[in-house]
Amino acid sequence: MTSIIYVGMDVHTTNYTLSCYTVEDDNIFAVVQMEPDYKKVLAYLDRIQKNRGEKCKFICGYEAGCLGYTLYHQLTHAGIECKIIAPTTIPTAPNEPKNDRRDSKKISKCLAYNTASYVYIPTEEDQAVKEYMRMRDDEKLTLKRIKQQILALCTRHGKQFDGKSYWTLKHINWLKKLTFDHPVLQEAFQEYLVLYHQAVDKVTLFDKRIEELSREERYAENVKKLSCFIGVSTHTALAAIVETGDFKRFPTADKYAAFLGLVPGEDSSGDKIRRGGITKAGNTHMRRLLIESAQCYGRGTIGQKSKTLASRQEGNIPRVIVYADKANERLRRKFYKIMFHSKHNIAVAAVARELACFIWGMMTDNIT
Repeated sequence: MTSIIYVGMDVHTTNYTLSCYTVEDDNIFAVVQMEPDYKKVLAYLDRIQKNRGEKCKFICGYEAGCLGYTLYHQLTHAGIECKIIAPTTIPTAPNEPKNDRRDSKKISKCLAYNTASYVYIPTEEDQAVKEYMRMRDDEKLTLKRIKQQILALCTRHGKQFDGKSYWTLKHINWLKKLTFDHPVLQEAFQEYLVLYHQAVDKVTLFDKRIEELSREERYAENVKKLSCFIGVSTHTALAAIVETGDFKRFPTADKYAAFLGLVPGEDSSGDKIRRGGITKAGNTHMRRLLIESAQCYGRGTIGQKSKTLASRQEGNIPRVIVYADKANERLRRKFYKIMFHSKHNIAVAAVARELACFIWGMMTDNIT
């Protein structure tokens, strides 16, 4: 008879703390701390096997965190079953003290009694594309910061642009002709412009690569479908696919919106119901992209389709286009209706949540 041993692991970049638990004996044992090396974990499991003197099946688990999926893949490739636990789903008593040993014991019991939720493990290809896209977005933030620094420098030294918009061709030409009295100040300004152009070139290069990735057979069809929505570019569509992985793991559209942190928070007691802003408890990266997409619904006329959107929809089957058009009209109406009674940010968040639900419907073929 095979004995099942649940191994809770509290993992950090500096050390791992492991503990074993068996349901039959209701016993936690072999609590140890070791160097952060999966080979040490395998050696630890071998020792447990020898000491038990019987065939054992190990089920390991650790909280999602800084190590990502690395330890999971290392143990899985070695033939050990491993799970990654969502930290917020681990039961915790009020004011309960935390330390590595206590956490590893708690994880082992969560594994045994299935009292926590497990994190979805993306494929290695999806993970690689996701990291590339996040790297591009980091560079985009760098570009934004450089733009702010250039504008701040100009403002501090009395240089004001008289045009309507910044970072247009007219504005950039104005910046190129700008001169400052002190040579060192002029040198600093020129270096800022060099950094700006370098960042622009990098973002452009990364965007081209993302376009290439989106045309791969694995992603092309779904990217094309999601691009039928207003505000959903190739970048946002591909990000939704690789950040989410398997859309069907969410039984309803509301569950998917909750995964993105786009559902209202609630603090209710008794007959009193108090709802606040969105929880922001899910996938930060995807939530930010959908918030950006939602703002596009505040521009344009209800029921009208731009040439750009029409060209993006070309090549899709009619029922996909009809579903997207229905969603686009509904979301644009919703945006203007909320704006009439409330604030811009509330309208954007509400539309982003419903857009997430329509994306779930598209990806799970619930497009009736």
